[in-house]
Amino acid sequence: MATGYTGWQLPDDERSRLLALFPPRYERLVADHVTLEFGVRPDHPLPAATSGEVVGSVDDEAGVQALIVAIDGSSDRPDGSTLHLTWSLAPGRKPADSNTVIAEFGWRPVEPVAVRLMPRFFGR
Repeated sequence: MATGYTGWQLPDDERSRLLALFPPRYERLVADHVTLEFGVRPDHPLPAATSGEVVGSVDDEAGVQALIVAIDGSSDRPDGSTLHLTWSLAPGRKPADSNTVIAEFGWRPVEPVAVRLMPRFFGR
């Protein structure tokens, strides 16, 4: 059976609101979801939370911008990485690069911004 990942879709109205607060730095806007768990089957339980907070940001000044998200007070993912929204990317950069940038550079706190999220399974 095919696998995918669980997480949260960022609703369009929330995306628009966050774009006004956190302008994209790079050409490709992503700003669409927060990943929770990779490599799960479509029948894997969805996360229960339906909201979170943007609590930080990171920009490596080389083409990766991401927003750090806390769900139920934590930004920790089960795999040890950090919950985030890949926000914008320069040409040649991939959304997965956000994980590396966060691990290497850390992130800086921002004034927390509540955000509504929709639990979802994402196929590959």
